[in-house]
Amino acid sequence: MSIADLFKQFSNNLKIDNTEQISDRYQGITGYLNKKYRETEAKTANCLQVGSYGRKTAIKGISDLDMIYIMPKSEWDRFKDGRQSALLQEVKNSLKKKYSTTDIKADGQVVVVTFKNFTVEVLPCFEQDDGSFKYPDTHSGGSWKITKPRLEIDEISKKDSEKNQNLRRLCRMIRAWKNKHGVALGGLLIDTLVYKFINSTDSYDDKSYFYYDSLSRDFFKFISELEKQSYYLAPGSNQKVYVKKYFQSKAKKAYNLCLEAIESEKKKSVNDKWRKVFGRSFPKSSIVEKTTESNIFSNWNDTEEHIEDYYPIDIRYNLLIDCNVTQNGFREHTLLYMLSKKIPLLANKKLNFEITENEATKPFEIKWKILNRGEIAKKRNCIRGQIIDGDEKKRESTDFKGEHMVECYIIKNEIVVARSRIDVPIINGGEL
Repeated sequence: MSIADLFKQFSNNLKIDNTEQISDRYQGITGYLNKKYRETEAKTANCLQVGSYGRKTAIKGISDLDMIYIMPKSEWDRFKDGRQSALLQEVKNSLKKKYSTTDIKADGQVVVVTFKNFTVEVLPCFEQDDGSFKYPDTHSGGSWKITKPRLEIDEISKKDSEKNQNLRRLCRMIRAWKNKHGVALGGLLIDTLVYKFINSTDSYDDKSYFYYDSLSRDFFKFISELEKQSYYLAPGSNQKVYVKKYFQSKAKKAYNLCLEAIESEKKKSVNDKWRKVFGRSFPKSSIVEKTTESNIFSNWNDTEEHIEDYYPIDIRYNLLIDCNVTQNGFREHTLLYMLSKKIPLLANKKLNFEITENEATKPFEIKWKILNRGEIAKKRNCIRGQIIDGDEKKRESTDFKGEHMVECYIIKNEIVVARSRIDVPIINGGEL
């Protein structure tokens, strides 16, 4: 397949595949609220789909859906004077009557309806004359705030048309990257960064899939070189989009992976190189290596499991794992420190992996994956790679040489909301 074919297939693989189910949920919530507040069961009136889904930049596996329910203006007098919490509680209790077995709660500014595999965050608002919306914020005693999602939706759509449909496609590709590498970037921040990049250049105004290798490379280079700041201004609305965690270092790694992939574009490994950037949504190679009698590693079982085969992935929280390296009971270094200083990891070490940062709120599940790679792992038929239950810590040891990998996942409401990976390069006889 050509590069154009690969990226076109990649783009197709990212398309949402449960739009009918999502629409049913939106319509069910809207219809019930319309019945309560307007004595009509209209399923689409007075609802605005916002967030990534509304901007049409969401990808397959989206689990966090946002909607605005437009309250009747006649209800304003009941809630205007410091009764923000009362509004959220009323909407929550109303929806509880329809979805009696569903977890529904009022949370700060929204009513969160948690269905299986995704949640819908309902923001009850009062529409203003300029098309903006006034919404309740129950923090710090309560206040009314303004949001302008229509301006963001319109600007994204306008710029996408001007840029040959490359803006939305790139937004979706970057979501695949953040899910692959556990980058805690919100949807609006991704769309804002992509908008900022694509508006800074005319190099791709008349280009399409054939140039998406360099488009990816240039985007990651662009954001890796941005000065670190606490917020950016959203397209259209110019509202502040806050940065939870700096992304520049991970973008620089992605840029380097793109360079490696581009260098391999005439080789059979090109698919694997791009999959290292974007994950398993990128097409895998259709080339099957021929097994020969001299290949002593041909009789190994590929036991590796992939978390996306079991759960949808929608990274929302930062997660970091590290490892205390010990020998004979004495701690030597953390693995991240050793990797940063290029200190070799030798045999006969005890490896105590642990979660050092986790922004996800309980309840959640923790799962681990230990993957052995390299010639010795194949020769011994000891790939491992199964997804296993665990807690904050995981004990292992160095047994054989190879480029091994450990990954940790946080699963909340049957969705992977955080992930972290650490490479374990063992030399001179060492093994997981």
